[in-house]
Amino acid sequence: MRLTILGGGGFRVPLVYGALLGDRAEGRVTQVVLHDLDAGRLSAVARVLAEQAAGDPGAPEVTVTTDLDEALRGADFVFSAIRVGGLEGRAADERVALDQGVLGQETVGAGGIAYGLRTVPVAVDIARRVARLAPDAWVINFTNPAGLVTEAMSRHLGDRVIGICDSPVGLGRRIARVLGADPREAWIDYVGLNHLGWVRGLRVAGRDELPRLLADPGLLGSFEEGKLFGPEWIRSLGAVPNEYLHYYYFNRETVRAYQQADKTRGAFLRDQQARFYDEMKSPDAAALTAWDRTRAEREATYMAENRDAAGAGERDADDLSGGYEKVALALMRAIARDERTTLILNVRNRGTLSVLDSEAVIEVPCLVDANGAHPVTVDPLPGHAAGLVCAVKAVEREVLSAAESGSRTTAVKAFALHPLVDSVNVARALVEGYTAVHPGLAYLE
Repeated sequence: MRLTILGGGGFRVPLVYGALLGDRAEGRVTQVVLHDLDAGRLSAVARVLAEQAAGDPGAPEVTVTTDLDEALRGADFVFSAIRVGGLEGRAADERVALDQGVLGQETVGAGGIAYGLRTVPVAVDIARRVARLAPDAWVINFTNPAGLVTEAMSRHLGDRVIGICDSPVGLGRRIARVLGADPREAWIDYVGLNHLGWVRGLRVAGRDELPRLLADPGLLGSFEEGKLFGPEWIRSLGAVPNEYLHYYYFNRETVRAYQQADKTRGAFLRDQQARFYDEMKSPDAAALTAWDRTRAEREATYMAENRDAAGAGERDADDLSGGYEKVALALMRAIARDERTTLILNVRNRGTLSVLDSEAVIEVPCLVDANGAHPVTVDPLPGHAAGLVCAVKAVEREVLSAAESGSRTTAVKAFALHPLVDSVNVARALVEGYTAVHPGLAYLE
């Protein structure tokens, strides 16, 4: 089976490849094709993968290419993990927004809109090429903003594109661990959009254990989300929010923390990864050791500004292991081998949430088999959550419309309608700022 990874020179690719090692089952991946526009990054990542595979005679064969069509032909699965504009683009997204006093995070608020406007045209081109060159392939989308990009690609690939994120999985795992349950045996009632969802129940052996957590302030304050949001706010919601909702519920404090930080997250990652790729230019560098060291620092500093704003302290060691690669491979194996499983994924609504139309991509538990991912029926959202979901989905639709039409006016509307942008004039300034620094937004007229 052939797996193509778009964005194959990306820093997290070794997580995916490492998870493939040791798999000897029928229907396993035997060839990995890495595609990237940057040949130097491809070479660096290929060196890490070669060290990972050392001593494993059954390791998937790795090939690299900068030719997109060549990478797609013959693919059974395509992992799309591109970053249009690179980390330099992410750092610019953050800085332009913060200069206007609003959030610039890469998937939330102004930064997410800017990233989406750059990424959607590229993602649509990829979707069209997949439909032409590998019509039987399944696309698993990692690219942020994951829900928005998946919806853009679904207009050309239908249900053969599925978006993934490890945030809901990590949240469910932390809740189960605090309650003394095995995460593998827990059903997580999670619903929302990508980076905008809530855990409303956690069932073990048919019993919902979440009320026990909500009734115990000590337990609530003992894990990442409890520290971020505080037990009192979580209890008032009656659900545990995804960590990214901290940007909404505590926006003023978060913006202040980001403004006061020495570097934005994007600038930190840009400089950190630049050091790694520069180190890889030396033929004597220990590639896997350098990558492991850099990854550990990356994970430990994740959402550091939010934790500072909340006084949450350092991340727990158990939360530093990532997990998005495990979700992606579980999804791929379930489809390839018809091994039925349940995963929280980004898929078309199909009537699951009554407040959204059927084509809207949402993030909910899905039953997965050889025919793809099928969203599970969920209870309606409470009013406050439904309002936020509908508002953000409306913004995503304006981003898709602006990307398709090239309308600058529609781009301004997308920014202005976002709950975290507080003025039409700020929206206009954001569009001016982003088009000035991003060549990839030159299409907006």
